Amino acid sequence: MLEKEMIAAAQAGNAAELSELIKRGATLDARDASGATALLVATHENRIDAARALIEAGADVNAKDDIQDSPYLYAGARGHLEILKLTLENGADLRSTNRYGGTALIPAAERGYVETVKTLIKAGVDVDHVNRLGWTALIEAVILGTGGEKHTEIVRLLIDAGANVNLADGDGVSPLTHARQRGYGNIEKLLVAAGAR
Repeated sequence: MLEKEMIAAAQAGNAAELSELIKRGATLDARDASGATALLVATHENRIDAARALIEAGADVNAKDDIQDSPYLYAGARGHLEILKLTLENGADLRSTNRYGGTALIPAAERGYVETVKTLIKAGVDVDHVNRLGWTALIEAVILGTGGEKHTEIVRLLIDAGANVNLADGDGVSPLTHARQRGYGNIEKLLVAAGAR
């Protein structure tokens, strides 16, 4: 019963109740019907205080649910920056991957989360990791991005972090070709300046 209360308190963001439940012996990594731990539930709702209380009590930041999301991966993918930083400070596995075989950096780049991308690069996530679709963070920022300011900045950050600008997708199409096909002039300039072909 305490486990159900843990999940509910995490969803509501009630850090004090979580701490109380833990004191009463609730399982820290109790799971809901989807396999999500209380910490992942708190992360879904971006409940920073609840996430902090759970992490400080020792909750596993890498525990995955039934669809391969963990608090660390989900926080990165959704741009939940404060929770992401907490997971990074508490043992996040930078090599862990989501159901698409991608790191946290790839969806962060795709969705235009500039600060999240900066944080993940600084943490040391592999900038050239290739997911099951055959895409890197750089390719996703171009293919699934808007070509606007945020995605242009993310491309710049990835280039500065040493991303291989000539690492093509699974079909052999380069980031530069994708940028040109979409008319993303500013991204094209950055790639060309970095030696993209």
